[in-house]
Amino acid sequence: MDKIWLKSYPEGVPAEIDNTQYRSVTHLLEESFRKYADRNAFVCMDKFLTYGELDQLSAKMGAWLQGRGLQAGARVAIMMPNVLQYPVAMAAVLRAGYTVVNVNPLYTPRELQHQLVDSGAEAIIVLENFATTVQQVVAQTPVKHVIVATMGDLLGGLKGAIVNFVVRKVKKMVPAYSLPGAISFKKVLAEGAGMTLQPVKLGHDDIAFLQYTGGTTGVSKGAILLHRNVISNVLQNEAWLQMKSGGEQMVFVSALPLYHIYSLTISAFMSLRTGGLSLLIPNPRDIPGFVKELSKYKVTVLPAVNTLYNALLNNPDFSRLDFSSYKLCNGGGMAVQKSVAERWLKVTGTPIIEGYGLSETSPVATANRIDIKEFTGTIGLPIPSTEVAILDDDGNKLPLGSTGEIAIRGPQVMAGYWNRPEDTAKSMTSDGFFKTGDVGVMDENGFTKIVDRKKDMIIVSGFNVYPNEVEGVVAAHPGVLEVACIGVPDKNSGEAVKLFIVRKDPNLTAEQVLDFCKHELTAYKKPKYIEFRDELPKTNVGKILRRQLRDEKAAA
Repeated sequence: MDKIWLKSYPEGVPAEIDNTQYRSVTHLLEESFRKYADRNAFVCMDKFLTYGELDQLSAKMGAWLQGRGLQAGARVAIMMPNVLQYPVAMAAVLRAGYTVVNVNPLYTPRELQHQLVDSGAEAIIVLENFATTVQQVVAQTPVKHVIVATMGDLLGGLKGAIVNFVVRKVKKMVPAYSLPGAISFKKVLAEGAGMTLQPVKLGHDDIAFLQYTGGTTGVSKGAILLHRNVISNVLQNEAWLQMKSGGEQMVFVSALPLYHIYSLTISAFMSLRTGGLSLLIPNPRDIPGFVKELSKYKVTVLPAVNTLYNALLNNPDFSRLDFSSYKLCNGGGMAVQKSVAERWLKVTGTPIIEGYGLSETSPVATANRIDIKEFTGTIGLPIPSTEVAILDDDGNKLPLGSTGEIAIRGPQVMAGYWNRPEDTAKSMTSDGFFKTGDVGVMDENGFTKIVDRKKDMIIVSGFNVYPNEVEGVVAAHPGVLEVACIGVPDKNSGEAVKLFIVRKDPNLTAEQVLDFCKHELTAYKKPKYIEFRDELPKTNVGKILRRQLRDEKAAA
């Protein structure tokens, strides 16, 4: 196809990347461990972890996992916020020859059980704050090994003990749990110290991550990200962002959760590849605490979603920071608002470079040029080795300037959905394009603008919410006859979940519905608005018309 976007590329950005320079993600990691052994790799709560220490700790944990007899390619779940144990666990699983299953630690038992069963995970590494969720479902899953970490595990003896005391006793952030047979993170490292990590021959076609993403059927699906996919996207981003290792160490901010593919690729792997330091923020909702952490470092790269940029701008102390070291601020996960982008540039002097991607594309597929100074309102250009096509409803390519479904082809596109060949077939064209479900138009310079969403997906603060899943939960309430779920604009989160309910029980209240959802849905999936109706709009075959409900709200 005619790659018209190449004429708009910044000087020095190649049309293609060479992903053969690494055999696997493990190869990339181990190269950095050797190359930057004495440098700090991660910092959390003022505790630094060097590349050399990350190498040693992950080798111990990897050896311990191998000692459990797990077969090559076995799935190991990691259920943690941004703490030092996450990169240790992630590197350990990959180096041992296994597949990482990233799990949102805020999942409800129902959501966790589905993911563990669907992935076939045989082990899980969890922070004790969330162990009670594991306890409730582990017996109904294939999990045989449970490793429980504490917040203070890697913070040092006295500091670690103090942090654990505060987290457990003062802030009461660790609900009681009972997991007979579980082993502590520290004990795993101690036992692993007496073992040897056996090198595993991994290649581009081996699975590195199962990255779960919602499905239009309401069932969360695992996007199969091969080692090739992750390596490619790291190198594509490095080329596009023109990032070179060497010189003064770059500081990457990891405020978005590392279990989210956007943060994993940009904040973790990009940092590791370039010998950077990744600043881990366990709770980015604590904006005053986040700003305090930012004040301690010469930040170079800050990836965030629109809501986080907006929250920082609305903190009175943020504008007092020194922004002279800021080089790149990436916006993704949800649309960046023009007002936020303009205010950010005014306060920091650094533009927000908006990009676009999905879990299925590892994630970045397009991005704006890094030399922009004004908000473009587009998702930018296809990054190196990436093609974007605009398709009609039958999957045919449309002429330039036409509006249709955005489709992506490139080495970062997933191998398919885990154990879901039908869903994989529906999402891919015969010539290898992934159909995103977003509707857009490409201009004569290769810039693409999203104009609508083909799917019913709702994006809340960068996280995907699928109406079918929410409706399925709410419909199980005995007082609900019918329910429809849509996304409505929200100034804080971009979109919010709204329910339309036809009551079975005339006394059903919104509070009762919200309380029911609280136990079944992660926070970002919970409805913010509930409207009761006598009936819902339907097709002649009885299908509820969500689009009509959305149009009503838009008109209002």
